[in-house]
This record gives sequence, C-alpha cells and structure tokens, in this order.
Amino acid sequence: MSAWVGWLQGDPVHVAISLLLLAMSVVSWSLIVAKTLLLWRATTHLRMGMAAFWQAPGWDVAARAAIGFDASGFLQGLLAAAEAPVVGTMAAAGKPDQQHMRKLRAALDATMRRLQFGQVVLATIGATAPFVGLLGTVWGIYEALLGIADATQVSLPQIAAPVGQALVMTAAGLAVAIPAVLGYNLLGRWIGRVEAQLEGFAFDLHGLRYGHPAG
Repeated sequence: MSAWVGWLQGDPVHVAISLLLLAMSVVSWSLIVAKTLLLWRATTHLRMGMAAFWQAPGWDVAARAAIGFDASGFLQGLLAAAEAPVVGTMAAAGKPDQQHMRKLRAALDATMRRLQFGQVVLATIGATAPFVGLLGTVWGIYEALLGIADATQVSLPQIAAPVGQALVMTAAGLAVAIPAVLGYNLLGRWIGRVEAQLEGFAFDLHGLRYGHPAG
C-alpha cells in the first residue's frame, strides 16, 4: 500500500506515472476476473447444452433444450445460423450447403470476438507496464540527482529515500505486468479450448444438414 501512497509526495510526472500504473492494474484485474467468470460459465453451459442437444429426439426439441442450458448465449447464434438459409440477398448466393456454412461461420466469428474481448488489452498492459514503471524510476532518479545537486550538504538518507522511492516504480510496473501476462496466457489457452468446442459443434451442425448428399 505504501508503494501507491508514495506518489502523493512526488511531482506531477511521478503522480501521472503512478496513476497510470494503478489504472492499468485495475483494468487488468477487472478483465481477468470478468473473463474468468465468463469462461467458467461458458464451459459449464456448453457442456450441459451440447449434452442436452444430442440427447434430444428431434431438432426442435434439441435446439430448445440446448438454449435452455445456454445461459451465456454461446450456442444460440450457432443454432439460429443452422436454420433454413436466408433468401433474397447475396447471403443466399451459392449452393444451400455453402449458404449454411457461411451463416455458421459468421455466427462462429461473432462468438469468437466475444471470447477474445480484452485479450489485446491484457497483452498490451503486460508488454508496456514494465517500461512505464522504468520510466517512473528514471524520472525519480533524475529528480533525486537534481535535489542532491542543489543541496549544500548531502547525507545518505537524502540519497536513499528518493532513489528508493524511484526504484519502487520498477517493482510496481512488474507487479502490474506479471498478472496481465499470466492472465493473457492462461485465459488464452482456456479460450482456445472453448473455441475448439464451438468449432466442433458448428461442424456437427453442418454435418446434420448436409453431411450426406442426396442420392
């Protein structure tokens, strides 16, 4: 806590850098918590929804059963896209199986964007936070050297206090970056597993409609 309180005694640049690191930390942890909850719900709902779909006796019953378990809404777009192809627009161009695949791909892309939301922010914070902290350290040491140059008498406490405060900024940058990087990597692997489930389900839906050409 004292690391964040120390900025009150700094100049405007020091304060701005400290507030920037604090904002980056808040955004990072907010995304990590929100995406963890989202992926946990998605994993549970997908497992239950897909099981209900494949255990149902017919398409209509299966779609309703899957949507009933899919509170996160990840299956609804795919199931809606798997219905009859649209007509009267360019989306209706091509063979029926091509129309069907196009609609499934669009629904899958929309779901992927939802899953990937915030990943770029986490990667950016993880890559830039150490340099922001280093900038605070460099600026703090620069200010400390200016204070030493203006002082008539220099003692060890006069040097240690501002330099120590400046070095804390590097530690703060790392403290912000490390959770962001870990969150990005772990959530990325989790997202990959969910995406694989959705892609497999979309492929199966297409196979139900057009897996066996008419003879």
